[in-house]
Amino acid sequence: MTWINTVRMDEDERVKTAIEDERKLYPVEYATPVHPVNNGETSGIVASHTLIPDALFHAFSTFGALMSPELPLKRHQHEMIATMVSVTNRCHY
Repeated sequence: MTWINTVRMDEDERVKTAIEDERKLYPVEYATPVHPVNNGETSGIVASHTLIPDALFHAFSTFGALMSPELPLKRHQHEMIATMVSVTNRCHY
């Protein structure tokens, strides 16, 4: 749970649309959140962006674009790059 106020999907159509649209860009195996909270909605890191739905969409749709199967790298190469970036940034997630 984040320490700032967040907006639930059922409270704001813009938030719902942003979350649904960014999830559509993810590879099929990532389309459903691994650790859903708030009755299956979204994790704290995503929820923290709900005050600005446009920012939420752009921040999290980036992952979908980077994991696109249409890119020249193979899936395992994408995963390794994502892992190394997270390690380098000391990302908690």
